Amino acid sequence: MSAIKPIDTQLRLEDVSPEYREFIEKFKPKKTTDDCYTPDNIFQTVQEWVCEEYRIDPANIVRPFWPGGDYERYQYKEDSVVVDNPPFSIITNITRFYNQHGIPFFLFSPYLTNLGIGRGAKNIQHIITATSITYQNGAEVGTSFVTNMDKWFLRTAPDLAERIETENKKNLASMKRQVPKYNYPYEVVTSSALGYLASHGVTLKIAHEDTFFVRSIESQKATGKALFGSGYLLSERAAAERAAAERAAAKRAAAERAKATVWELSEREREIIKSLGGDGGGVEWSITKWVTDFDYMDTHEVEVSEE
Repeated sequence: MSAIKPIDTQLRLEDVSPEYREFIEKFKPKKTTDDCYTPDNIFQTVQEWVCEEYRIDPANIVRPFWPGGDYERYQYKEDSVVVDNPPFSIITNITRFYNQHGIPFFLFSPYLTNLGIGRGAKNIQHIITATSITYQNGAEVGTSFVTNMDKWFLRTAPDLAERIETENKKNLASMKRQVPKYNYPYEVVTSSALGYLASHGVTLKIAHEDTFFVRSIESQKATGKALFGSGYLLSERAAAERAAAERAAAKRAAAERAKATVWELSEREREIIKSLGGDGGGVEWSITKWVTDFDYMDTHEVEVSEE
């Protein structure tokens, strides 16, 4: 009979010291875009769009990128089409290899640096979706795509973006509990409402006599809901001042979003622009009825006066 190995029950320093636990976290491997393994439903969504858009038989789709795999030695067939999420750090080399060997591809790519892939090569087209995908390692990465199968050199694909956004939300919902978002009238104030003002540089001061403590408002009681963290009812005077403060905060937030450096074109660049758009060129555009949810705290539609 073999001896039973003793179980080590001794506490480690990281078990009792949050400071030490935080210290050793610094030495753990960090998530990179090269470790972004695609959730199955996201990949399936992209594959379906590619097959519809370019009339491809799904049976011809291949995925040569996996841990330890070698895309250059992969056994491609004559009708193979690569749809995959490659290491972003070598994506330019990957696209060059596929173009040199006549292999069609549709690849995930980083969103903000997408247009730098190929540095203007005509045989690499850029499909911009600006979608944020949460990958299996938890990394959230702005993602678009590059291909060598599209008619257009630069294009947006809002229909693909909408499909990806829908699937990504499903994944996020399964990863964490969804916190409901509530809107309240100006006569009800919560910590988050005051925090919105503070984060946009707006001072609001309310006297104790203008408040009444509540854990919920009566319209919530039938559903068993409550104010998160409690709150206060405000006097009509305080509510009016809060409304004015939120208008000021919204105005400042809009100004902050609009603040940007404008870079002008040189004369040489304008001459280049004049030479563009010859035979074979073209531009098309259309509107897709889809608006993404922007997650910021402005919970009221406010009319901003030009004071």
